[in-house]
Amino acid sequence: MDVDAEAARKKEKKEKKKRKREAEAALVASTEGGEEAAPEKKKKKRKLEEAVKDEIPAPAEPKKQKKSKSKQAEPSTSSSDAAPASEAEVTAFLAKNHISLDPPITPYLNFKVLPVPSSLSKPLMRFPAPTPIQSCAWPSALAGKDVVGIAETGSGKTLAFGVPALAKLLADPPKKDGVTTLVLAPTRELAMQTHDQLVDMGKQFGIGCVAVYGGAPKEGQIRMLRNMDKKKDGLTTRIIVGTPGRIQDLIDDGACELGAVNYLVLDEADRMLDAGFENAIRKIVGYCKPKEERQTMMFSATWPESIRRLAATFQRNPARVTVGSEDLTANSRVAQNLEVFDDDRDKDRRLLGHLRQILPGKDKPSEVRVLVFALYKPEASRVANTIQRAGFRVCALHGDMKQQQREAALAEFKTGKCNVMVATDVAARGLDIPGVEVVINYTFPLKVEDYVHRIGRTGRGGRSGKAITFFTGNGPYEKGLAGEYAKLLIDGGYDAEATKLSDVFPMTIKKKQHGAYGAFFRDDIQAPTDRKKIVF
Repeated sequence: MDVDAEAARKKEKKEKKKRKREAEAALVASTEGGEEAAPEKKKKKRKLEEAVKDEIPAPAEPKKQKKSKSKQAEPSTSSSDAAPASEAEVTAFLAKNHISLDPPITPYLNFKVLPVPSSLSKPLMRFPAPTPIQSCAWPSALAGKDVVGIAETGSGKTLAFGVPALAKLLADPPKKDGVTTLVLAPTRELAMQTHDQLVDMGKQFGIGCVAVYGGAPKEGQIRMLRNMDKKKDGLTTRIIVGTPGRIQDLIDDGACELGAVNYLVLDEADRMLDAGFENAIRKIVGYCKPKEERQTMMFSATWPESIRRLAATFQRNPARVTVGSEDLTANSRVAQNLEVFDDDRDKDRRLLGHLRQILPGKDKPSEVRVLVFALYKPEASRVANTIQRAGFRVCALHGDMKQQQREAALAEFKTGKCNVMVATDVAARGLDIPGVEVVINYTFPLKVEDYVHRIGRTGRGGRSGKAITFFTGNGPYEKGLAGEYAKLLIDGGYDAEATKLSDVFPMTIKKKQHGAYGAFFRDDIQAPTDRKKIVF
């Protein structure tokens, strides 16, 4: 055992000596190339080590960056991959659409630049481009500023205030249940239409909207306000769209709480003032948050002194967007035709003649819809019966009908079950019914403003339309409106149609009357904003 171990040690020593000699010989050979060879090898070795060291984490860096980018993209907005419009594009856009802005802003000329979540902007992509009022109202509205929008009917004002309302709710979700957005409208039909659009946009986010208007039971409206169906539909009511009268009723009943409202919209503000709702509006707005803590949007077809005072009361340095003129103007995409009658009895024959030309056949299905306006409820019923006897599919809409009947008539007209609707002026404001190609004014309205809103039911959303107006001059009110109506036609470029009036009727323009104060109302006098103490 000892002999074997001793032999193994000797063998190991010999191998060590041999390796030592080989190493010395290699050292001598390396020194023949000079003393610089060793440092060069060391440098190469260090470079190789550094390269290897750098290469090891190199693939991981892009992964970390990609990961961080994906995290930032979760709340991504559709503006990330689109550049804003150039100065030349903006100038051309404003000039083409006759838009004035105060203060100047850069409009959003396409949906891709909207600074909103992609889930909110995606449904908008079905439209080719934003309308002028949308393009110019969104920059200020999405920045949280107050806006005054003045535009013709059918210009897309609902989305102009609806998209910022939902964006505000998504960016800063309320911590408690309750309404934070209030939209005031002059008529129940406009309230219902606005409600339907906001419901479609908000349901994917769990945001509920309730329509509050008279003529319908309060119970369903109160259930929505109190979120009693939240477990069933998963929606939390954040938005109220309604008329001032019913909203005030629910406030008085203790069923409507507006203390958390921080986004207020006055839609068709000029019509609400004309209808005498000013005091009700001021009272309702008083229940909301003060204007310093609230964003307020006002939309109107005109910009009279009364609307300016209202804006000064409710808003803080609003951005003003004017599409077209601040005065009353008709939709430029609607061709206006005038027919003057000596005898009222000729109107039925002419009406049926127009329907036979416009509609393809009495029983043939058609997407074309014709809206006929009458002045009074009995007249609307009589005209509808006349059209029905002629074999056309017709429905009526007027104030004597119950709310369920009115909703059913609108549904039939929208779906095409009937392609002719006879209505009074309750349908003239805000209704957006697809496929209305022709509006026929069987009887001229009591105000030229109502005429503008009547013919605005066609030519909506960038499409073209046609308006046919019967004018007899019977009664003092039609003769008194002939001058103002002729001026409107001339402003729209229909001088030949205006001549039909000037050849028969006086062209005196009647002084505009206020809805509550009559002809003696002065809208050119600044009303006092503070209370004055009277000392006797």
